[in-house]
Amino acid sequence: MEQPVKFARVALIVLDSVGIGEMPDAAQYGDAGSDTLGHLLAARPTRLPRLQALGLGNIRPLAGVPPAQPPLASYGKCALLSDGKDTTTGHWEMAGIILEKGFPLYPHGFPAELMREFERRIGRGTLGNVAASGTEIIQQLGEEHLRTGRPIVYTSADSVFQIAAHEEVIPLPELYRICEIARELLQGPHRVGRVIARPFLGTHAGNFQRTRHRHDYAIPPPEGMLLDRLAAGGVPVYAVGKIFDIFLGRGIREHVSMQSNADGLEATLALLDRVAEGLVFVNLVDFDMLYGHRNDVEGYARALEECDSYLERIEAKLHASDLLLLTADHGCDPTTASTDHSREYAPLLALAPGRAAHPLGTRRSLADIGETIADNFQVPLHRGESFLAALTGPAARAV
Repeated sequence: MEQPVKFARVALIVLDSVGIGEMPDAAQYGDAGSDTLGHLLAARPTRLPRLQALGLGNIRPLAGVPPAQPPLASYGKCALLSDGKDTTTGHWEMAGIILEKGFPLYPHGFPAELMREFERRIGRGTLGNVAASGTEIIQQLGEEHLRTGRPIVYTSADSVFQIAAHEEVIPLPELYRICEIARELLQGPHRVGRVIARPFLGTHAGNFQRTRHRHDYAIPPPEGMLLDRLAAGGVPVYAVGKIFDIFLGRGIREHVSMQSNADGLEATLALLDRVAEGLVFVNLVDFDMLYGHRNDVEGYARALEECDSYLERIEAKLHASDLLLLTADHGCDPTTASTDHSREYAPLLALAPGRAAHPLGTRRSLADIGETIADNFQVPLHRGESFLAALTGPAARAV
């Protein structure tokens, strides 16, 4: 007879880009010295009482976040085993997908023949075709876009084909149609991780601002990943934020879009009020999208403080049969010259109310998170090493 699941509900909250220090191979990705949390907290005193109580400072020394004695949550950090440092790679690895070869990158723009075919299919020319900051390129090319009606195409250090367009020049339905054409075209050796619609508004350079109508077009994840397994096992999955886009809705029973981190955290609270079992899978993208890529130290710190202020409310909704997991998918150090993602460890905090906390060490892969969730819900995955036993075994001395 099968044993009952250890936790009826698991809430997995991904603090997008909140890395906790460079991985040993960071230099190979151009990220030597990157340390999103370490540098941020050293640069701007940040009040994080709940994260401190959970054990963030027990993972490693952090300015202003001393170790808790004892921490409420088990603590550790996860390496990224896959080749890459982007959103898709990190989230896929959590779901048990290890990429031996990363998605293709285009630091010098996309091949001319590919762009010609794209322009032919959409019936108009394009601007840009460079690697650039999204906030900067719309200031540089936005006025020309207004004059010509040509969408702005750009990429970054990640595997993305981004299309920026003014909402009054190329309406959202047309921009989304153009993105769907790009997604269909970008196959084979050019199968980038995501095509992203980047709409903006404004009247002139210096005034252009991206809107909240971004939409991601990811490639289908391989069959058999965590969400597939949970769905096959009858375990409901509730997604908040861009989780639905990252996994193309696979295995997801219900999803809630969000306009901000606060919006996503409110949606998480609402789900915890009404769902009795399953996985609540949340991505909080503002850290990355609004602050990391813009090197906005102050904004990043405020976003962390805002998130921290919600944690006590989230903890209050947890039962003894619940598990809260906090982690990240990569880094995006706002204190460095780079505006791109960084190859960093992801923090790991695992709160099982009423149970003693344990050190979880340095995990070999983010897949250990998915393996733990699969282990809990008794579905096959076998892609990582579960740490469920450390969360549910006999209570050891609190650490």
